[in-house]
Amino acid sequence: MAKTLPVWLVCFLCLASDLRAEEPAAVAPEKASALFNGRDLVGWYPWMKGAGKADPAKAFTVREGVIRVSGEGAGYLATKQAYRDYNLSLEFKWGEKNDGSGNVRNSGLLLNCVEPDGAAGAWPTCIECQLAQGCEGDLIVIRGKGASASLSSETTLASDKKTRWSPGGKKTPYSGKQFWWSKHQPGFEEKLDTRGKDDLQRPGKLTIKINGEIVNEAYDVVPPVGRIALQNEENEILFRNIEIKPLP
Repeated sequence: MAKTLPVWLVCFLCLASDLRAEEPAAVAPEKASALFNGRDLVGWYPWMKGAGKADPAKAFTVREGVIRVSGEGAGYLATKQAYRDYNLSLEFKWGEKNDGSGNVRNSGLLLNCVEPDGAAGAWPTCIECQLAQGCEGDLIVIRGKGASASLSSETTLASDKKTRWSPGGKKTPYSGKQFWWSKHQPGFEEKLDTRGKDDLQRPGKLTIKINGEIVNEAYDVVPPVGRIALQNEENEILFRNIEIKPLP
């Protein structure tokens, strides 16, 4: 019997940069456009730990309008262009290959990636929107050599002792622990196949939606601008309909 793959999930982000710290190369989108053309990886480049910008294992390929991240090795597929002040939406689902550990499948959407590539080992300095199963929308700061990274959020300490986003909660600078999304609690059921409305964001603010529901927010985001990347972390994951558009 053929295996059934998970339903496509929608990840939607709004990010407004702090113009005081803007990098000259970063552009704000003027209209809605596809970052992935559905045919090839024009506009993107790979970076793999141990291989740099080469991709000898073909970790990133395109088939039938979908980017396949194979899970072989560790690295990422990044846009060549850096961006600021944007709405980003994409759809993702897990493939069949996993790392064999018995743990949940793991990957991430890397935001505001700055040079140098591989500054944090397999990853760049960036803000990660976690895509791991059950952790979609969590925020992680990845700090590498040569650039700073930080953010703050309004949080509460949940019953499971995890720091979770909570509007109106304690203003908390990131201190090395994952900022978990608000409804990542036992018994939460994901809503499938819905898409949320756009949001106007203040400078330095990041809002994350999963299937139309706001699940996490942060502010004072550093780096404030940068490239966008799809993480390759030992698990097969598929991406499609990657679109960027201006803030309203």
